[in-house]
Amino acid sequence: MGYGDWGAAARGAIRTPNLERMAREGTTLTDFYAGANICTPSRAAMLTGRYAVRTGLGYGVILANDKRVLPPSEVTIAKALSSRYGTALIGKWHLGHTGPDWLPTQHGFDYYYGIPYSHDMKPLAIYETRRGDSAPPSPRPAEIAQLQQQFCEKALEFISANHERPFFLDLALSAPHLPSIPSAAFRGKSAAGAYGDVVQEIDSIVGRILRRLSDLGIARETLVIFTSDNGPWFEGATGGLRQRKGGGGYEGAYRVPAIAWQPGSVPAGRRSDAIGMSIDFLPTFCAMAGIAPPAGVTLDGRDLSATLLRGAPSPHEELLLFNDEDVVAVRTQRWKLVAADYYRNYFMDLPSRGYPQLYDMQADRTESYSVADRHPDVTADLTARLARARQTFAPFRTHSSTIIGAPVIEQHTEKPAD
Repeated sequence: MGYGDWGAAARGAIRTPNLERMAREGTTLTDFYAGANICTPSRAAMLTGRYAVRTGLGYGVILANDKRVLPPSEVTIAKALSSRYGTALIGKWHLGHTGPDWLPTQHGFDYYYGIPYSHDMKPLAIYETRRGDSAPPSPRPAEIAQLQQQFCEKALEFISANHERPFFLDLALSAPHLPSIPSAAFRGKSAAGAYGDVVQEIDSIVGRILRRLSDLGIARETLVIFTSDNGPWFEGATGGLRQRKGGGGYEGAYRVPAIAWQPGSVPAGRRSDAIGMSIDFLPTFCAMAGIAPPAGVTLDGRDLSATLLRGAPSPHEELLLFNDEDVVAVRTQRWKLVAADYYRNYFMDLPSRGYPQLYDMQADRTESYSVADRHPDVTADLTARLARARQTFAPFRTHSSTIIGAPVIEQHTEKPAD
């Protein structure tokens, strides 16, 4: 879902009253990033609090014949909270679907109902299982038009069944990934084609979730985050941001909608430009739950609770944007350096061609005009940060760099201890 697919940015083509209500009653994070520009590495980053290259899932997406899985050694949000929380993943997983360890119930979730990958992949089936089940789940045929409503119903059931205890629910709707096939009640309802119909269906699901929390009397005890796992693909709106899903280092692929809602705790009607990323969910949720972050794990995410609850500045000095396993951009609160971009059949290193790309994100969020010549000191600083980051993450590579003209950094054949 794109940065511009909801609220005023959608310009009436897509009606999102529930997301707008959520924003009025909560805090909108205007400078929030997905962990990657495509879904598998983004989901790995979100659930582990780590840049996906550390997990072995930083390259490409897991396809139907792919044998990769999220390593069992990784600590997910669910695993970190499981000592006190009921946990469920409902919807799209896309972190592996082969072998004995692929199911979310092997990664800290008590309950899983969903599909193993994007709904444009075949064979598409729904799995349902609980932790401790003696037999693996039997796949059932999935119909795309019904999926989001099925996910919503299962989420409401989980919330109702667990409302008297702490719980963590990852409701991972598989839409608006293409193809856009809304359920019958939403077909033809928007002015933005089938894609817009699907976004309006998602908005209605948000409303149903919030109403259930209120009806159960737990709205004030429940933090709800709405976000997306990357920018829009062939359809959808970036809200004027440059590029789209799978793009190089520019905003449209990474900057996503992000709204936090918890009446009485998260301030209402606030817009915060503090930079954040989905890697921050794990440390933030642990902090808000009073649970220590996982021991012996290198986290790239930071605790955003002070930002959400008290309007504090971002805890990040910088955020890194990856295209596959390449660090391609560095974002600080004000500045952004983009080091690589696609052009025709090439993924080019921009500095080596004499095109340094430094953007003032306070003045030019569309990244239309580089100001590298105006701020050589900032350019030098972010260039050094980029080089350090590339050196840090080079040992985790599973593939060679695809950037033409980039400096060569040693690639290790064995994953380092982390």
